[in-house]
Amino acid sequence: QVQLVESGGGSVQSGGSLRLTCEASGGSASRYYLAWFRQAPGKEREGVAAINKDGDIPLIAASLKGRFTISRDNAENTMYLQMNNLAPEDAAMYYCAAGLLWGLDSPSYSYWGQGTQVTVSS
Repeated sequence: QVQLVESGGGSVQSGGSLRLTCEASGGSASRYYLAWFRQAPGKEREGVAAINKDGDIPLIAASLKGRFTISRDNAENTMYLQMNNLAPEDAAMYYCAAGLLWGLDSPSYSYWGQGTQVTVSS
């Protein structure tokens, strides 16, 4: 069973950038598809980005393409989310997830981190 820990969240001004990190332990991350989700207060959790096991096929939510980039380093059991040109609507708790199915739907993922908070001020 894999454990996931997110880091890198914080407060930035509109237009700023953040890089989130998800570290996996307790098992090889290369066995799993990995993804980022986010949830803002009062809103449903939404898929942000996913990446295949080899790390060469990223999937970014349509509304975030061009600003967000996902990557992974299986040797380090780590996944990243680079977020550029952040806007107030990007503010949310960001979660990383691991699973044996592919996509941006949360039921595809069995393992979840505790989340890291992103705040964006205008």
